[in-house]
Amino acid sequence: MQGTDVLISGGGLTGLTAALVLRHHGVPVTVVEKRSTTSPQPKARRFHVRSMEIFRELGLAGLVHEAARDLAGHDHMAQGRTLAEAEQLPLWLPAGAGGAAPDISPEPPCLIAQDTLEPVLRAAAVDAGATVRFDTELLGFDQDDEGVRAELLDRTDGSRHRVEARYLVAADGARSPVREALGIGRSGEGAIGGPNVNVYFHADLAATVRGREFNLCQLDHPDAPPGALASVDGRRRWLYMSQGGEPDRDWPAVLRTVLGVPAPDLDVLSVLPWQAEMLVADRYSVGRVHLAGDAAHVMPPFAASGANTGIADAHNLGWKLAAVLRGEAAPALLDSYGAERRPAGWFIAEQSARRMASFPNFGTAPDPTLAHPFVFAAGGFQHTEGALVSDPATADDPEPVTEFAPAGRVGTRVPHRWLDDARTRSTIDLAGPGWSVLAGPEAAAAPRTGGLPLHRHDVDFLPAGQCLLLRPDHIVAWRGTDPDAAAEVRDGLLRATAASTATV
Repeated sequence: MQGTDVLISGGGLTGLTAALVLRHHGVPVTVVEKRSTTSPQPKARRFHVRSMEIFRELGLAGLVHEAARDLAGHDHMAQGRTLAEAEQLPLWLPAGAGGAAPDISPEPPCLIAQDTLEPVLRAAAVDAGATVRFDTELLGFDQDDEGVRAELLDRTDGSRHRVEARYLVAADGARSPVREALGIGRSGEGAIGGPNVNVYFHADLAATVRGREFNLCQLDHPDAPPGALASVDGRRRWLYMSQGGEPDRDWPAVLRTVLGVPAPDLDVLSVLPWQAEMLVADRYSVGRVHLAGDAAHVMPPFAASGANTGIADAHNLGWKLAAVLRGEAAPALLDSYGAERRPAGWFIAEQSARRMASFPNFGTAPDPTLAHPFVFAAGGFQHTEGALVSDPATADDPEPVTEFAPAGRVGTRVPHRWLDDARTRSTIDLAGPGWSVLAGPEAAAAPRTGGLPLHRHDVDFLPAGQCLLLRPDHIVAWRGTDPDAAAEVRDGLLRATAASTATV
């Protein structure tokens, strides 16, 4: 019987990111995926700054941006009766102080189709030492206090074999067989809006869109169902997202109508009906099995919310599994995964559902009652329980939602500030894969930080004399005035974190 520390079921964005995070922490990991290849569909295309910060820590941001070069400069929206008549809309950005767009991250967001990104992540995972096996299906599993035993099917030759693992991560999609086997229910609004159809097609439209490049173009021809055209590579690959559940239409004719050009080389590759849903798993963990990505939450595909949330799940879970496997943390640390990520998943899913309701009006400013767009994009959700120590002094000052005002509060991602004139190093870079302490220049001397790196920087969100304990996932775990206490706080969090009812 083969063995691994962590078995990941699912080789999509979340599963591959989880493998990369675990290898970043030195954990042996095996990924199994029943498909023969990575995603053949464009699916998710917009990756927020928070996802890019995670790729930055993994040393992959440059590779991802390079793979996304075809869509560089396609950040605008457009609108018209047909593509030929559509006009590019002004680029709307939330303004900061003085009207300037704030510098929220060391990494810009990235437009890259999922079928382009997944091969990059798969190759990087293999290069990092992960075992990645496609054409391999998880048939079933059982677990006890010692580990997980999984039965795998090799779909190329029909052979079966068993694998032992210390932990199982289910990144196996919205219909997750692992979640169903565990009997985990889901809560939420369920179906959102009406049925939709995605039509993926090839046509050389480079000349048609030149000078009016866009991410999404809303089209409203009276002789076609309303919908939006998404750029997949900005030239030949396109996705038409149509309202209405009629997959059997004459799609080449419909497309030529909404395009407004003959498109003689138009080739429809797939027509996929879908229904937006908002559902979040009632538990993220049972025993040694943890859900991540779509297995844990499904949400309307506003700005690839599900994909970005899955990447954040993997980042949160990975360092915790590594700490437990290395013997640095008690298994109870893993209780904090669901305590932190389930509320975050619910928040993002609910926000995505509300945003989808206003999707046809994407050329206008967002609803001011919604979370600020930068809160949405920069992982601005505040954890209120989990692997952290609340700061009584800021109990009445929670992280705002409808405005973007990060201040280094406990339970939030550390605010980004550049640390050098060349703008190559950010406060985000101070943590990961280990813990660290960020202190102002006037903070007390700290000769006994217990091996924690101590970084002294004059940053505006850190009052004189204060310091922050940063977790490996860039989250502020504690705020205080004595850097010497940071190691003790960290050790206390690793030894006992009781935040959910899961047993490990």
